[in-house]
Amino acid sequence: MVIIGCPKVMILNCKKRSVKTITYESLNIVLRLINGSSALLLAVLPYKTTMLEGIQGWELRPSFRGPRFPRWMENVSSFNQFVHELAMDSDSASSVDYSFGEEVDDDGNDDDDDDYTSPSSPTSQGSQFSRASSYNKHEKNQTQWIFSIFLWLLLPARLTLGMPFYLYSIFLGRALKGTANTHGRFRTSHVHTVRKSLDHVVERATDRRRGVIEDMHFGMEIFIESIFEGIHKIAACILSPVDSFRVLTRWSSMADDSTAYVTTATLAENSPTPIERKVRLNSSLNTDSRTCQDVITELGYPYEAINVVTADGYVILLERIPRRDARKTVYLQHGVFDSSMGWVSNGFVGSPAFAAFDQGYDVFLGNFRGLVSREHVNKNISSREYWRYSINEHGIEDIPAMIEKIHQVKTSELKSLSEPDTEETNTEQPFKLCAICHSLGGAAILMYIITRRVEQKPHRLSRLILLSPAGFHHDSSIGFKVLECLLLWLAPVVQPLVPGFYIPTRFFRMLVNKLARDFHNYPAVGGVVQTLIGYLLGGDSSNWIGVMGLPHYNMNDMPGVSYGIALHLAQMKHTQKFRMFDYGSPAANMRVYGLPEPLDLGEYYGFIDIPVDLVAGKKDKVVRPSMVRKHYGLMREAGVDASYDEFEYAHLDFVFSLHREELMGYLMSRLLLEEERWRSDW
Repeated sequence: MVIIGCPKVMILNCKKRSVKTITYESLNIVLRLINGSSALLLAVLPYKTTMLEGIQGWELRPSFRGPRFPRWMENVSSFNQFVHELAMDSDSASSVDYSFGEEVDDDGNDDDDDDYTSPSSPTSQGSQFSRASSYNKHEKNQTQWIFSIFLWLLLPARLTLGMPFYLYSIFLGRALKGTANTHGRFRTSHVHTVRKSLDHVVERATDRRRGVIEDMHFGMEIFIESIFEGIHKIAACILSPVDSFRVLTRWSSMADDSTAYVTTATLAENSPTPIERKVRLNSSLNTDSRTCQDVITELGYPYEAINVVTADGYVILLERIPRRDARKTVYLQHGVFDSSMGWVSNGFVGSPAFAAFDQGYDVFLGNFRGLVSREHVNKNISSREYWRYSINEHGIEDIPAMIEKIHQVKTSELKSLSEPDTEETNTEQPFKLCAICHSLGGAAILMYIITRRVEQKPHRLSRLILLSPAGFHHDSSIGFKVLECLLLWLAPVVQPLVPGFYIPTRFFRMLVNKLARDFHNYPAVGGVVQTLIGYLLGGDSSNWIGVMGLPHYNMNDMPGVSYGIALHLAQMKHTQKFRMFDYGSPAANMRVYGLPEPLDLGEYYGFIDIPVDLVAGKKDKVVRPSMVRKHYGLMREAGVDASYDEFEYAHLDFVFSLHREELMGYLMSRLLLEEERWRSDW
């Protein structure tokens, strides 16, 4: 049989390699055609130099490796080892349940994937079973071998038939559960088998470090290898029908005992009764799930998370790089479609949070409301209710809750660290709190200070540093003007239907993240996308492609923007005033403000009693320098101690661009000025 089978095996392997090579090269030809067409389009697009200028590392040549021999044609291939491991795993697929995800919460809720119950995998790290079987290992391998033939034969059909169920469960998050009758059990078993096979293939074929194109290459290798492996096993059955019939008969005699493996398993010593646990298959999508905590702790910095509940019930996360004995504190607040990750995403060299901590500051990172997970004290809050807010709620609910929490924490810590016999000569708060805010965060904190002063409440801040702050937007491009008209005209119809703007599922967030990698690997395509985004945003040359690849645009709790915030910005642009949200009628405004018109914050800049440093970007087309100078002019007229400076930055360069030494130097110099002023007063 060996002599007869060898030529057939060699022919089969040659055909397999031919199919792989043809498929691989065909995909490469298509990709080269797309990249070349994009390069031609980029050559004729106007202002493309402006859109790509200043983006670090952007070069119009592929960084992805060019044409090369496929890995399966190399003498020593890591992929061959991978295929061998894949085959070994598939042989035990009927007895091992792959649990790629972590445990769900106690309530078992999951918005993206359907939940199901399964016992712990015997090969998993947390399993408490020991592998023991009532039949010997040789018989078991034969049984699994014959069963794997049917798995591989049915794989294409299972992939095709199961895809609607798979996409349905991912995109809509509905659990497909069977009923207690026979038909229900069959349907549940079938769906579970399809899901397990699909998740296994996707888990093997995707990686968060690769783009979609590289995943396609690898997925095709897996699929072709699977097909030929099935053909190879069929040929083996045909060449040795007696052995195959013997194994099939033995497998059929044991098929009636559905609990053979479970009943023969033995518990390890001192182990409790095995408990079924719910798992969710979320890592099969290989979503980059790094958080701000992961970035901070991986770099060796301390970390603390504080949950803050606002007056209207929203649960927001206040993160901290703690220096508990420090009397100088800095609070950093992000802008629109952003999170605290923006302040640490550039590492310890180019991140304001780490620079402030290294200078001896206790650093607090604020997060606005507006997450896909809809964190709220009311666990059953609807999407429409959750996203019903504007910039007002950022300024009069979110920021007050976080700053009061900072005051509470710092006061308690410094009081416990002070000497019992020491008497404070200053009756003010025992620490100084500076705030660094970007874009929408700047508008919200200005609203916070003015409304607190109007209400005669302490705002507890000692200095503001505002990086390209929002508020005034009437000097903008025609694209923003069109967007303003659409938001204002369509608000009564669209707002009830689309309460918030965000990427709805983990699958699509992973896809956006991976496409961002492909846009860098194929820079002509990325250049076209970058240029088109720049056109839509008035010509801003920020590295939008690079920002798309950051983890907080691909996490489960990705930040979103409510329709109310977009409408509020459109109102500011339309009225050419920095004012609070207009509820649509004098009666509605009277109920909220006690006035028929919203409060014009620009007229109350005289209430600002702390130094304010305003920074504009000369290349910023989202919040243009003229609009930042509008803030500065009104503050100077009102007698505010304000300063103004400009940098050669676009809108996102203040947060996401690497190695901005001049910006880091400017921020630290402003903080040092406040530190010296505080020491002289203390």
